[in-house]
Amino acid sequence: MHTISSMLPRVPLSSFVQVAGSRWAVEPYFQEAKGEVGLDHYEVRSWTGWYRHITLAMFAHAFLTVLRVQGIPSEPRKKGSGFFQSLTAFKRSWGL
Repeated sequence: MHTISSMLPRVPLSSFVQVAGSRWAVEPYFQEAKGEVGLDHYEVRSWTGWYRHITLAMFAHAFLTVLRVQGIPSEPRKKGSGFFQSLTAFKRSWGL
């Protein structure tokens, strides 16, 4: 009879260390997403709902990051400040 450990492949300790350490590379982005796009504002009721929420929140975070890198303001300014006055103007600027 085979045991579970005999059926698993041998993985070097350095691989475990590398995987464990990779978590810290993405942690700041999760913290940022919690504050900016409500990544942590979902009460889990189903796996499907959780997955959709996480996917949408991370997409929104990526979108805001691209806007930030391109120098496009992500927050609307006060009325009359030269920012888009209507949805139509916003769509027109993006070629939609």
